[in-house]
Amino acid sequence: MRILVTVKFVPDLQSQRSFTDGAVTRTGDDGTMNELDENAVEAALQLKEAAGEGEVYALTVGGDDAVAAVRKALQLGVDHAIHVSDAGIAGSDVFGTAAVIAAAVRKVHDEAPLDLVITGMAALDGLTSMLPTALAADLGWSQLTLASGLTVEDGTATIVRHLPDAHENVAAPLPAVVSVTDEANKPRYPNFKLIMAARSKPVATWTLADLGVDASSVGAGAARTVVVDASPRPPRENRVTVTDTGEGGVALADFLIEKGLA
Repeated sequence: MRILVTVKFVPDLQSQRSFTDGAVTRTGDDGTMNELDENAVEAALQLKEAAGEGEVYALTVGGDDAVAAVRKALQLGVDHAIHVSDAGIAGSDVFGTAAVIAAAVRKVHDEAPLDLVITGMAALDGLTSMLPTALAADLGWSQLTLASGLTVEDGTATIVRHLPDAHENVAAPLPAVVSVTDEANKPRYPNFKLIMAARSKPVATWTLADLGVDASSVGAGAARTVVVDASPRPPRENRVTVTDTGEGGVALADFLIEKGLA
């Protein structure tokens, strides 16, 4: 079982967000591996353990600070780490990013066939959930998205997808791209041995040239979407603070009735 997991370096959710030249400002001081990607790493590790053999790769795309994402994946137990970093990638939209990741996946796949690419359901800095589908389309692989459960048997991946009014069981032949939700599993905590080992494990660094990707096809210049404007959320005005002296419930009910919400 050979699996590649995509992980992203994103700003900490509790940090102050800002934009620079139409893109989210990213610094190493407040960044971290995308929380939802931990479920993807866990899914890959569980499949490898169930198979009794295999390799798990962690792949990230980004600037120098993004290596922290694959370092975290190494701490969780993946076998290999890849960091795609090139100034030409800056400003890429989801389609450009998918093209770069697809090229990296093909490079690994050509060395020895991959069975799965697993992603998180979304990146918490963008929340588009578009990358898994764009990646599968670029690769020409089957796609199984928003999986709350994942199994692999006899060359077929099967997922359970929870919808508001139904549960779906969907299967596809390998190789496939699978995105998992935070319902899929409970990510493990890194142990001390893996944390120490991750410090010295090599991280392969690839550029666009290494992947055979034309710089003019990715980056801000090739993006199909653009941020027209970004500004801080204005402070809320006319707030009403009620000190609860035992009648807080009544005050809340009166407020909801007054606003036509009850």
